[in-house]
Amino acid sequence: MTKEPNPMLKAALEYGPLVAFFIAYLKLKDEIFTFGGTEYQGFIVVTAGFIPLFLISTGLLWKLTGHLSRMQVVTAVLIVVFGGLSVWFNDERFFKMKPTLIYLLFGGALGLGLMRGQSYLKSVMEGLMPLQHEGWMILTKRVTGLFLGLAVLNELIWRTQATETWVYFKTFGLPASVFLFFMFQGGLFKKYSIADESVAETEKAE
Repeated sequence: MTKEPNPMLKAALEYGPLVAFFIAYLKLKDEIFTFGGTEYQGFIVVTAGFIPLFLISTGLLWKLTGHLSRMQVVTAVLIVVFGGLSVWFNDERFFKMKPTLIYLLFGGALGLGLMRGQSYLKSVMEGLMPLQHEGWMILTKRVTGLFLGLAVLNELIWRTQATETWVYFKTFGLPASVFLFFMFQGGLFKKYSIADESVAETEKAE
């Protein structure tokens, strides 16, 4: 059964680990830590701490809401796998690849649904924004393009820029890109809103 937790608490659980990662990185980025005779840069140590923190937050979120989306589950799995690989091999590149794979997986899944004439996005977000079928299909095409574009952008940034630049991009750039994208979908939401359609039909009947 899905529950409705306090919005502020929900936001803290969703974004808290990312903010903690960012702050910890800024404090430890120039530090070198030695464990078992092996030297680890601050980024790797922060990544090692981020994994359990993210899992704890996700677990609390599941306990509070009684539900986790497939996106949240897949994200948690990829964080464990690629974060773990970065720590195990002492190589930050694995963790930097994670956003690319997340966006490729989600974009690919949405694209597969479109090829089948379906909007998988609808099953995830329908409760948040009820739209007509055509609206969902258009939005899904746009979100697919967004995800694939962000995957390419993440690759370009982590492969060509300094780690600190990538951390800023991961912490602020990616969330801001998604937020701005949906901000600019207002026209679509208004045009294909089921509520608006119902109002229009009522006015015609009168």
